[in-house]
Amino acid sequence: MLAIRFQRVGRTKLPMYRVVVSEKTKDMHGDHLEILGTYNPHNKEVKLKTDRIKYWLGKGAQSSESIHNLFIKEGVLEGAKRKSVSISDRRKAKMESVKAKAEEAKKAAQAKVEAEAKSAAETPVEDAPSVDAGKVAE
Repeated sequence: MLAIRFQRVGRTKLPMYRVVVSEKTKDMHGDHLEILGTYNPHNKEVKLKTDRIKYWLGKGAQSSESIHNLFIKEGVLEGAKRKSVSISDRRKAKMESVKAKAEEAKKAAQAKVEAEAKSAAETPVEDAPSVDAGKVAE
């Protein structure tokens, strides 16, 4: 199966990407069938060969999620963007447990505030220290 995807080029900490079509199982730094364009993420510069992209998509090549979203942004394709970042099941479970703990802590804090307000309402006014007691101590 053919895939249209990014090939990272450029120097350390300053990547640029080629948009290439290659066999899905092949290494990205090895053989590719054709270079379809370039993408510089630093200044958002995109150069695409739209006619060749449409040709390869017509031949059955599948684009990666990031490439698909780039094509939609540049007007090569029309439609909805795809979700390009996926969260693992382990990470989802961890996020849910953290969210549950946060909700429990919020409920506990709310209950504490309500209990303090209730106890303050029940305290008689006579138990509060008077201002005159400070004057006697002088």
